This record gives sequence, C-alpha cells and structure tokens, in this order.
Amino acid sequence: MKRESIIVGKGTNYPLHGLLTLPDDTTKPVPAVVFVHGSGASNRDEKVGKLTPFKDLAEGLAARGIASVRYDKRSFAYGRKMLKEKNITVKEETIEDAVRATQLLRKDGRIDRNRIFIVGHSMGAMLAPRIDAQGGNYCGLILMAGSPYKLEDIILRQNQQAMGGLNKLLQWIAAFQVKKLKKTFAGLYDLTDEEAKKRKFAGGTTLYYFKEMGEHPAPGFLKLTRKPLLILQGEKDFQASAAVDFTGYQTLLEGHDNATFKLYPGLNHAFVPALSDDINKARKEYAEERHIGDEVIGDIARWILEN
Repeated sequence: MKRESIIVGKGTNYPLHGLLTLPDDTTKPVPAVVFVHGSGASNRDEKVGKLTPFKDLAEGLAARGIASVRYDKRSFAYGRKMLKEKNITVKEETIEDAVRATQLLRKDGRIDRNRIFIVGHSMGAMLAPRIDAQGGNYCGLILMAGSPYKLEDIILRQNQQAMGGLNKLLQWIAAFQVKKLKKTFAGLYDLTDEEAKKRKFAGGTTLYYFKEMGEHPAPGFLKLTRKPLLILQGEKDFQASAAVDFTGYQTLLEGHDNATFKLYPGLNHAFVPALSDDINKARKEYAEERHIGDEVIGDIARWILEN
C-alpha cells in the first residue's frame, strides 16, 4: 500500500489537504473511490471520537487492489472562514470538493478513469446521487448509512427519538424543542429563496441550506439512474435507521435490478460493532477504538471489482 499527499482544489479559494491511497501494484490502471463525508466538520479519516471509518476503508480497499482519495472536509479546514460567508449550501460545503477530488483521480494515469466510484457515508450518502449527476459521473455509487428522506425530517426524527431515554423534566424540555423545530421547518418550501436566506437556523446556517438541499432530493436522482448501486446499513445504527431509512431505500428502488442491499447485524453508524443502540449514548458509542471489519470492506471491494 502506498500513500501520497494530495491537494484537492489546488488554486481555488479552498484547497484541501488529503491522501491518495494506492495498492502496491499499479502497473495496470486500478479502480478507485472518492470518499464523501457525513454532516459536520470532519477530517480526511472522518474521525469521530476514536473511530476512523474512511481510514479503515481506504487501507482495506488498497489491500484488495482499489485506490481511494480522502480529504479534509471544507468545513473542517475552513470553518471560521465559511461562517463569514452567507447562505452556504451543500454545493459549497461538499459537492464542489467531491467533484474536484474525482477530477484529480481522472488525471492520474495509475487510475482507471472509467472505474471511479463514490462512497458516501451518512449525509454523504444522501448527496452522492446528486454529486454523480452534477459532475461526478461515477461508474457506480456506494451509499453507507444514508437516507432517502429530507434532512429536516431526519433532524426531527432524531430529536423525537432522543426523548425516549430522558427523565420527565428533560422530556418536557425536549418536546418544546421539537415543537420549535417543527414550527421552524413548517412551510419551508413555500418560502422564496430570499426569504429562506434571511431565516437563521444554527451555527451560521440559514433555512436556505435545507431548502436548497431539499429541492434536489436524492430519490429523484436514484430513480433515474441505471448505474450500479450498493446500499449498506448497520442494524444497530441509531442515526440512520434500518427500520426507516434502509427500508425506505428498498421501497424506493423496488424492481430496480441495479440496486444491491446489505444489512449488517450488530453494526452501528460507523460500521463497527455497536456498544448500544441508544441515541442518548452517542458519545460513549464513539469513545472506544474499533475498526471496520473484513466483511464490510470485502463486500465493497468485491462489488467494485465486479462492476
């Protein structure tokens, strides 16, 4: 396995440091993947607590003959700078950089430019179909712990889910917050773009972030594509639900023979063995070092090599 430092978006206002991980043998062009982060500010390994899912996947795939690019997310590298910019959307936060990383791979003679795949995790999985349609042009899409539903609906669901493990006082406070969230998102798509840009949400984000993303829903792209799709889910995931999100994908793509699904018993949102399926224990869930196992990496590698 070989690792090379790269810069995604060199010469732009947001150059991002990252790593190109290669198999030992590149005498012939090899297939490759571009990793796309979930929500929040993440480094190239998508590190959360003591878990490093993208590092695990990159090194495991390289051992199986598949190259990859991973890079620091723009909000990780330039969080303060981005806060000063108005009306950031997922286009600036994620999509542009994923396309730039893909272009970097296509220019590398060691990579088979016709066999580049996208691996989106969590919100990255939600955005992967749009990235593919808006410049990525991948050979196939791998969606890990994603959702076919809109971001605002997921946020509401997660907040309601968290209420179950709280005492009565905290449940009352949480119920008030959920009610406030519902009011915030009510009529979102009736707002004009300018109205949505004036309504603040949190951390410098406005409602335009949600509106713009919701107006490019993943199901629209997924139902149209005939490219191979691999949709993976951890059964103990409390952020993307096997019962809601994974089955949502299955219902959406029923009859689509280009879609392959796999549910992993006992694995969490990061595809490592779960310690709990309680959303209120999220911090503890990521505090113990674990790594993505051979089953998940092997399934992804075999699927890539078959496509």
